[in-house]
Parts: sequence; C-alpha cells; structure tokens
Amino acid sequence: MSEDSKQAEAVEEKPYKPTSPSSKLNFDGFWEYDDAPQSADHVEYKDQYDLFIDGEFVAPEKGRYFDSLNPATEEKLTSFAEATQQDIDKAVQAARKAFNKSWSTLEAKERGKYIFRIARLIQERAREFAILESMDGGKPIRESRDVDVPLAAAHFFYYAGWADKLDYAFPGKKAEPLGVAGQIIPWNFPLLMLAWKIAPALATGNTVVLKPAETTSLTALKFAELCKDAGLPDGVVNIVTGAGQTGSAIVNHDDIDKIAFTGSTEVGKIIKKSLAGTDKRYTLELGGKGPNIIFEDAPLDQAVEGVINAIFFNQGHVCCAGSRLFVQEGVADTVIQKLRDRMETLIVGDPLDKNTDVGAINSEQQYNKINEYLEIGVNEGAEMYQSSCQIPETGYFCRPTLFTNVGQSNRIVQEEIFGPVLTIQTFRTAEEGIKKANNTPYGLAGGVWTDKGSKIFKTGSEIRNGVVWSNTFNKFDPTSPFGGYKESGEGREGGLQGLYPYVKLQ
Repeated sequence: MSEDSKQAEAVEEKPYKPTSPSSKLNFDGFWEYDDAPQSADHVEYKDQYDLFIDGEFVAPEKGRYFDSLNPATEEKLTSFAEATQQDIDKAVQAARKAFNKSWSTLEAKERGKYIFRIARLIQERAREFAILESMDGGKPIRESRDVDVPLAAAHFFYYAGWADKLDYAFPGKKAEPLGVAGQIIPWNFPLLMLAWKIAPALATGNTVVLKPAETTSLTALKFAELCKDAGLPDGVVNIVTGAGQTGSAIVNHDDIDKIAFTGSTEVGKIIKKSLAGTDKRYTLELGGKGPNIIFEDAPLDQAVEGVINAIFFNQGHVCCAGSRLFVQEGVADTVIQKLRDRMETLIVGDPLDKNTDVGAINSEQQYNKINEYLEIGVNEGAEMYQSSCQIPETGYFCRPTLFTNVGQSNRIVQEEIFGPVLTIQTFRTAEEGIKKANNTPYGLAGGVWTDKGSKIFKTGSEIRNGVVWSNTFNKFDPTSPFGGYKESGEGREGGLQGLYPYVKLQ
C-alpha cells in the first residue's frame, strides 16, 4: 500500500466532519473551521438598566444595582436594578390599574392586535435579540438565532390568535381573566420563557409583573423597550429585576392573583408552601432528569445525533435535557463509541462564533456546580469520558462529558446537574428500560428511539413524563402543551392548555 493510500485510510477511520470553503484538514484528520464570528457592532444596549414599571424605566427605590457578566469573557456586560418590596408594590399597583382601566375591558380583537404587533417586532429585531441572548447567557448563536428567538415570536403569534377566540377554547363557558400575574423565569431560555408566560397572560386579558433571572435579564429589558414601541398600554407589562428576594416579594404579594414559575424544584417547593392557604392560582415548571431510551432496532446514527442535540448543543442548560441515556445491551458498545466519536467533533468556544456547538456555562456558580458533580461522579466509581477539544482559557466552559458504569443510586443519575453531562446505563427488555427511566423523582420529558411503533406507544405511555418524543428530542411548538409530573411541576404551558391557568370559567 502506498503512503498516500495509508494516509487516506487513516483519515477515513476518523469521525467525519463536513467540509466548508473556509475549512482545512488538520493532522488528526478533522476538518477545522476558520472563525466565523457574528458581528455585534449594530447591537445597542445600555450600561445600566432601571426597572420597567407603568410603561417607563424608573430607578429602584433603594438605588441598588448589580452587574451582569458575559460568561464567555467574564467581563461586565451591563448592570441591572435590584427591585425591593417598594418597587414590587409599585409594579403591582401599575399592573392592577392597567387591568382595571384598560386591558381587561379592551375588546379582545384589539388585545390580539397588540400581541401580534409584539410578535412582528420580535421578528424584525430577531438578530439583535439572538446576539444579546448569546452574549448574556452563553448559548451558541446558532441556538439563539434558529430556536429561541423564532419560537418566542411564534408563541406571541399563536396566542394573538386565541385572544378573540376564547369562546371556542372553552365551549359553553365564559372565560374571564384572573387579574395580575406574577411571573418568574429562569436563565436557560430567557426570551422564550418570557414568551411562554406573557403571551397567554395577555391574550386572556391579564396584566403582568415579570422577574427575569438575575444572570440573564438583558433580553427581558430589551423586550420592555419593544413593548413601548408596540404602543402597549402602560402597566400591562412590568419588568422587575433582582435575585431571590425580588422573586419572593412577587410570590407573597397580596394583590397578585396568579404565580407562574419556571426554575429549580427546590425553589418550586418553597413557592408552593408560600401559596398554601391562599386563593392564588399557580403553575410550576421545575427540574428534570430526562430519560432517553435507545432500542436495538433504532436508527442508531439518528439516535446518537438526537442525544448530542439533547444534552450538548445547549450546554445541558435545559430542564428537559435527555441527561440519562438508556441503551439496549445489544447495541450499547456501538452507541457509546458513536457518541464518543461525535463528541470529538464538537466545537466548544465563543458563543458568537457560528461554528460553535457548545457555548459557555451561564455563570461561575453553575460552572462550579457542574465541576462538583464531575468530581462526585468519579468518586462514586463511574468512568468519565470527556472530549479532547480545546476550550478557551477565559470564560466558563466545560467539555462535553459522559459517564458509564453508573448505577441507579448514583447522585449523577438521580440529581439534576444542568450541564453538558450524560450518564449511560444499559437494559435488556422494554420493561426494564421503563422501570429504570421512571426511577427518579422527576418526570418532565423523555425520548424513545425505535423502529417499531408498538414500542413507541408502549414505552411512551408508561414513562411517567409530561412529554415523550419519539425518534427525536427537544422539539417544541407553541400549539403543544409542556409540563411535568412528580417533582417536575404542576400545570401546563403552551397550546390550548396554556390558557387555562390564566382564566376563571363561568
């Protein structure tokens, strides 16, 4: 065999990565991409943001502000006001005034026009929102651009359509708004979670006081600017920033009628206890430890790509991430090898680079938590494999990681890590796979990979999860309800079911 033939064979044995006009082959046989940074020159944001109350940006009563860092550079991005009880009082008063005097009495089709206008403005400013989302949260620009922002706009479009059709949503019933909704959203999908909550609340005639996560408040404040541009009546949407105490002030406010929370199970339990004995409505979308089940007859390459998408492309920053993989014994070795090969092709780096697959971890606190779990996994006796990719020296970056030789009682199997960490277990029969999948306190979302429709229906119906995807993962649509069982929350968001928590039926 000639030297050229040997080199060609060596290259073919390596995992494949598509070429591009600006790529080059390195000595390891991988195609390397030239940098493809997304320009942020046209994006404007302030050095400091006040609270958005009653249609205006106002300084916090106690004059406190806190910094927000770009997790990819560890540099200050901007600063946000810290809302205290007095500020929450002002925001709730503004929301109540708007509810009584304008929004709840406005003709339904007119409410729909405002919501539709918001959706169009999000589309028009899609690039701006995507860049800010990646700068503030660390997620790759491809995800912000292709998933988060388009889905946010889609939710406003969808619920704009429901605004004047509530009689059809609830046949034989008269739907009336609840009043003021207090909403608290997490840092993993800032703009999308905002859309999930604000859109149905407005469509049903409620007004809103929303608190974004303290580490990712930027797009929420830009959304406040968009509300002004859309001509939304003052006080209908109020955005208050802060940490846990700010959220607590919203939850415990006497003049709030509905609480919508997405976040950790621990905080969700605290909120539920706080609301016990009150007449406040609530929806809780909490943590998850999603099972992803691959049967022997599954399309393995498709399944591997689905697993990669479920846990690594979003840094594992998804409560419904398929962080627990169950593979039928006959194909376990093949799947694990394919996963390792695919992990080696992932690019970890600058979130604003369009080549990046895995961006930055959202914050130093979350970065440290992930590393603690990596150490726990090794100490528990699991075998850890990490991709050999280079990661930036500055910023909060974590290599994609998988653990094998794990048991059901391992902490890395039972507890939510919220990072690019995958655990792998095997099973022999469908019954065993289902039993292992259900052996967790969570029940948010899962996936089934098989060529047999009967297995999809059997497994999907017996997995105790609010959502089960078949031969795909992390597919969202505004027409589909989302929510969990057990410690993954109560209630549903999205679809027709997403209207119920915001109305009282007569």
